[in-house]
Amino acid sequence: MRRRQQVSQCIEEVKQAMRETDDKIEYQRLQCVYVGDTQSNLKAEEIGKIVGLCSASVKMIHSKFRKYGFDSIRDKRGGRRRENMRIEEERELLSGFEEQSKSGKLVVASKIKLAYEEKVGREVAESTIYRMLDRHGFRKIVPYKRHPKTNKEEHETLKKLLKYCRKRNSKGRRAS
Repeated sequence: MRRRQQVSQCIEEVKQAMRETDDKIEYQRLQCVYVGDTQSNLKAEEIGKIVGLCSASVKMIHSKFRKYGFDSIRDKRGGRRRENMRIEEERELLSGFEEQSKSGKLVVASKIKLAYEEKVGREVAESTIYRMLDRHGFRKIVPYKRHPKTNKEEHETLKKLLKYCRKRNSKGRRAS
């Protein structure tokens, strides 16, 4: 059986980092390195059971720690791992549509989708566009039920007149 390569050069630094961290995932990774160094006879599966990770994760953590050191443990990436564009590029794409909307033109998600697909170079789902719009603070604006220049008094008068006409017509009809 092949003996595992030592993961860390200085186990004291790993112990100190374990004391200082507040992040659970970071602590788990440090534990993985620590157990791997102190218990060299254990297999990755056994270390995984002790630490609470799968064997593939243990192997990956050890490999990355050997290559990159503590930077691999303190991975603070966000949730956009498969992004098509950076946030700044999305903002730039939407700025043209924002200008259109400010000038009073109707901006439709399908047009934004076409521009997005042209920039990315492939088709994307509609949900991608709606998530992007939500991320940048766009909202769905529905037109008013009435024209903003409508005279409310005239509108009420017309409603009363129509109601009166309907009543009158319903009385004059014959029952068949």
